[in-house]
Amino acid sequence: MNDQKTALFIGVDGGGTKCRIRIRNQNGVICSDADGGPANIYSDSDAAIAEIKKTLDRALAKLNRNNVSKNYIALGLGLAGIIMLDDPVRVAKTFSEFKAIHVDSDAMIACLGAHAGKDGAIVIAGTGSAGLYRTETKIYHIGGRGFRLGDEGSAARIGSEALRQTLLAADDLRPETPLTKYLLKKFDQDPAVITRFSIDAKGGDYGALAPLVFEYALKGDEVGLPIVKHAARALLDLAHALQKQGAERVALTGGLSKVMRPWIALEGEDPFSDPLYDPVDGAILLAGGSLA
Repeated sequence: MNDQKTALFIGVDGGGTKCRIRIRNQNGVICSDADGGPANIYSDSDAAIAEIKKTLDRALAKLNRNNVSKNYIALGLGLAGIIMLDDPVRVAKTFSEFKAIHVDSDAMIACLGAHAGKDGAIVIAGTGSAGLYRTETKIYHIGGRGFRLGDEGSAARIGSEALRQTLLAADDLRPETPLTKYLLKKFDQDPAVITRFSIDAKGGDYGALAPLVFEYALKGDEVGLPIVKHAARALLDLAHALQKQGAERVALTGGLSKVMRPWIALEGEDPFSDPLYDPVDGAILLAGGSLA
């Protein structure tokens, strides 16, 4: 970079479905962005890091500047799958060419973005689900255990539960519905195909089925409707738990947030606020940048 005083801040939102990257200068002006594929370090750490680096290269290539040096760029990474205490250190080492590297969970960057860096809480409704309440003196996590053991209200759980009900219907252990018939047909009318799918399926694979569940739920499907209503109640439970911790403003974020709001309202309340900024900008705040 010709002017060594100029700083760039890169925000990375590495999720189970896709990776999003944005670059802002020190005045908070957007300079570049790029989208990539799945980047969940828990599911496949090496593949996630490789996808992030590939997407970073595309975002940097769009800058149209000569001699852009990573030595003058601060990088903020919010990643799905940050579970172990040593995960941030391990990930940061793979990006050591940057001037500064800050690594945290996808929940943390979503919370930073949702409240523009100020105190507040979020409920994430995406491929997974989780809650986070953050203040200057307190960080409280809830949920985010992965769809096999938790993530109630997530796209992954919605999709996996729909397949579970489809297998029950195929075995004549519950009545068929239009949704279970459609899903069984999608898997070649063969329950064994669904079982084989489940062996290697990740959260995003199940989450890809969620739009079908919503479609049939709107028609009153006797499988789809209870699944979606259960998801709405699960997200409300996360909000209530955060409020018990003292959270006054709770934002609903994630890829399912818009489609879930009407279902949540049908449960008789909607405690959620709209996010001020998205998680990618939250990652820029994590890196020490600002928002124009």
